[in-house]
Amino acid sequence: MAHANVRVSRKPQVNEGNTTVNATSSLLPSPVRPTLENRSWLSSDHCAEPVLELLGALGWPIVNTPEANVHCTSPDGRVYVGWLPEAPDAWQRGIVWRVRVQPADAEAWTQEFGVRTPSEAVAGFLAALIDDPSR
Repeated sequence: MAHANVRVSRKPQVNEGNTTVNATSSLLPSPVRPTLENRSWLSSDHCAEPVLELLGALGWPIVNTPEANVHCTSPDGRVYVGWLPEAPDAWQRGIVWRVRVQPADAEAWTQEFGVRTPSEAVAGFLAALIDDPSR
């Protein structure tokens, strides 16, 4: 059996010389393992409902166009969300969701999501964005 020469160096520990406190495994959070039934959204039908329900519940104006696109703007006007299933420019680039953000003290930025991105994932992104008071 061949052996490799391995050099092991001891890295100083941050708490060296101090008392170490060990937590029992019962105090540590247990990993969440969703069941298969909880992952049905991974094969979403790509409807806009999860996002529109979230934004509607937050009081965002929602505008439907005759072409079946939907536009939403935050009450402060700094965040735009577009569901663009019928916008030719969006389809040419393979996107269906567009999020534009204009922070109060920074440059504007845009995030787009493709046609295969579940709406539930977009809703999760928006929920995190909206929940962050620094935006």
